[in-house]
Amino acid sequence: MYRNAKNVGYYMIGKGSLAQLGDLLAARRKAQAGPAVFFLDHYFEGRDLASRLPAESGDKFVYVDSSEEPTTEGVDAYAAQVKDFLKGAAPCAMLAFGGGCTMDTCKCVGNLLTNPGKAEDYQGWELVKNPAPYKIAVPTLSGTGSETSRTGIVCNEARNIKLGMNSDYTMFDQVLLDPDLTASVPRNQFFYTGIDTYMHCFESITGSYRNVVVDSLAEKAIDLCKQVFLSADMMSDENREKLMIASFMGGMAAGFVGVVHPLSAGLSMVLHMHHGVANCHALSVLEDIYPQEYKAFMTMMERQGIDLPKGICNGLTEAQFDALYAASIVHEKPLTNRLGPDFKKILTKENVTARFKRM
Repeated sequence: MYRNAKNVGYYMIGKGSLAQLGDLLAARRKAQAGPAVFFLDHYFEGRDLASRLPAESGDKFVYVDSSEEPTTEGVDAYAAQVKDFLKGAAPCAMLAFGGGCTMDTCKCVGNLLTNPGKAEDYQGWELVKNPAPYKIAVPTLSGTGSETSRTGIVCNEARNIKLGMNSDYTMFDQVLLDPDLTASVPRNQFFYTGIDTYMHCFESITGSYRNVVVDSLAEKAIDLCKQVFLSADMMSDENREKLMIASFMGGMAAGFVGVVHPLSAGLSMVLHMHHGVANCHALSVLEDIYPQEYKAFMTMMERQGIDLPKGICNGLTEAQFDALYAASIVHEKPLTNRLGPDFKKILTKENVTARFKRM
């Protein structure tokens, strides 16, 4: 099989590059009439970032609650809010400032502005039929790769599944990478989110659905992650820029993942755990499947002084363990990618439940 692969059209990177956003947005205002819609992580509400952005009086600010992973109902609500503001007009651009939650929300809302129905209608591959408005990503947290990936991840509570809108139309058109924006991120969060790049890249190159371009991007992103997380200080100026580049490359390399992400998805669905820390818990019980990566991960945590909380599944009911298993094992493509078509013979219900109980 062959696929005509698409990447982000333009990118800008460098310390202080946020100052160039005005020029980028001015070009969009000239090319397309209409207001700009700014999506900001709710962390920035009442802080100075909004005042530094090139907004005009007719623009819209949407503060995205990142305390929970994006949900289909939440995306529908944000889309309704933006549609009510636009009143049938098209925005000149949609801009996202935050981590994966904010960027994915912006991408998914963009799809719903030009396609009928609800978010749940577009969870899957190539279901989005109409191009979304022009979108600009300005990550303030590195690791998810949302700034360059073709998917917007959303939790569907009714179906107990975490699944993306996977489409070329979901991608951002412009990315601006300013490492100054990650300087104030708490250390634990910086690690938990940043390590996502390492994880989805090693899952990609240890799977069976591969190509030479994805392998090359993933291998370089892994190398950069090792430089960052095995250093004395992962949050030095140099390392924050390296991690931004690793995340950028990792998003382009994101194809099929492996066993980490399905178990992580189960934790997100049942325990409402954020993606990054859920990945860490997942890998902590997968030493038999990813022995080298597990060992490197443990060394990285120790080097950076990160403590992963234990006992997160203590006291869960059998029904909750059943839900964890169901929300994990449903991801057949990534599990097949790593373990082959007979993955259920390896990841039996007893096997997976025992792993969750060890967390």
